[in-house]
Amino acid sequence: MSDTNTIDRREFLKAGAAMAAVSAVPAHVLGGARHVPPSERINIAYIGTGTQGLRNLMDALPRKELRITAVCDPNTESNDYPEWGRNEIRNKIRAFLGDDRYGEGVQGCRCGRNVGIEVVERYYGKNKPDGRYQGCKPYVDFRELLANESDVDALYIMTPEHLHTAVAVAAMNKGKHAITHKPISNVHHEIVVARDTAQKTAAATHLFCAASNSTTPTITEWIEDGAIGPVREVHNWSSRPFWPQGMTALPSDRPPIPEGLIWDLWLGPVPHRPYHPAYTHAVFRGWCDFGSGALGDMGHYSFFQIFKVLGLGQPRTVEASRSCYWAIENLTWSKQPADIAWPRASMIHWEFPARGDRPEVSLFWYDGGLRPPKPAELDADGQDMPDEGMLFVGDKGKLLTGFTGGDPRLIPASRMTAYKKPPQRLPRPQDELTQWIHAIRGGEPSSASFQNAYDFSTTIALGNIALRVDKKLIWDADHIQFANSDAANKLRHRTYRPGWEL
Repeated sequence: MSDTNTIDRREFLKAGAAMAAVSAVPAHVLGGARHVPPSERINIAYIGTGTQGLRNLMDALPRKELRITAVCDPNTESNDYPEWGRNEIRNKIRAFLGDDRYGEGVQGCRCGRNVGIEVVERYYGKNKPDGRYQGCKPYVDFRELLANESDVDALYIMTPEHLHTAVAVAAMNKGKHAITHKPISNVHHEIVVARDTAQKTAAATHLFCAASNSTTPTITEWIEDGAIGPVREVHNWSSRPFWPQGMTALPSDRPPIPEGLIWDLWLGPVPHRPYHPAYTHAVFRGWCDFGSGALGDMGHYSFFQIFKVLGLGQPRTVEASRSCYWAIENLTWSKQPADIAWPRASMIHWEFPARGDRPEVSLFWYDGGLRPPKPAELDADGQDMPDEGMLFVGDKGKLLTGFTGGDPRLIPASRMTAYKKPPQRLPRPQDELTQWIHAIRGGEPSSASFQNAYDFSTTIALGNIALRVDKKLIWDADHIQFANSDAANKLRHRTYRPGWEL
């Protein structure tokens, strides 16, 4: 019998006496997120069905431990989503469902709530005798979903960044587990709230941040083996942003709200502003209110590895430089505001204290085409500087990797050839969904739970604040504030629409 035809243990219990069922539930279950035993599938409410949401949905559906029971998105459906290549999403869905005619005749990239429901029901329907499945409920508002769907165990959050914490905290306070795409939030205060709420409710949480890279323990083993000596610098550079950044004014035209989009719900905690397509879908990342720029989009993938390898905590200081813009106004050059959008290019520098016998570390970030100086070791090999990468600089050498730590190698190549690799001694990580599922079952927290992700998430948030404050900032981790800037402390928070405060 297929998994979708099997009677769930919870459904069986419901058929029994209500009082007996309640008496079998441990007391701690009633006060927070409950552990779901291996005998039960984990009921998932899926929040957010844009392009990345649909990609991840197709990763989650085949997992036998999970069952998607609800899909929520304030957009019914539309064909205006940017994608990596022409018909990328349509072709992925076709391959996933085994239907070469899915989406035939549709122009553009179709995403939204209806598409999410279609994918869930058609996938589960493949295992039904009549090919049909109708057990997935559509929702426009995640708050209504949480009020109605008591059987949901966890929320899978794939919304734009400004909604991540609002959804996750509401879920955890309802006794649900939560997993979210990076970042936890695009403002630091909400990262703190998410961490504290996870701790209070005992929810199993996870932040998607490439936390299953198998090369991370390899790099750790090499560095601890002394391959490059004590590490004092790390350089990390990204080719992002691919989306618009550097805007100096909000859009002034007023296009109509598309039919099927509940704009008020899309805005969530952000104060009301008129709809504009420049804010939505993939391009939200460039706006300070809605996204966290190139650093927030990509830095979580790489910083998880750096922090894991070096055992970093929170930085002592952070400073940044960014591209700026001038315009001629009334025949006078005028520097344009830089407080509504993230820059087209930036460089950020954090300083971290020593950890035991390990020295202080300087961490550098570059984006928008900026990169660190090319190491002489690459010249010796006749190699160019890669467009993206990570460089560990030690007292005795350098270790170069891909952006998130892939393909690690000592440079120059002669050093790698001569190096005798140490035996593997550290466990290799499980994939991210497996880590989260294990935590929901009552196992240890995932490597990127909201608590475990707090230090590198904080570091990224502080870097983005430094991009908006023109001074070197001193961070007081104990008191969760900057020691030398009221302006920077103000940027730790967002201005909330009434009713959305956290």
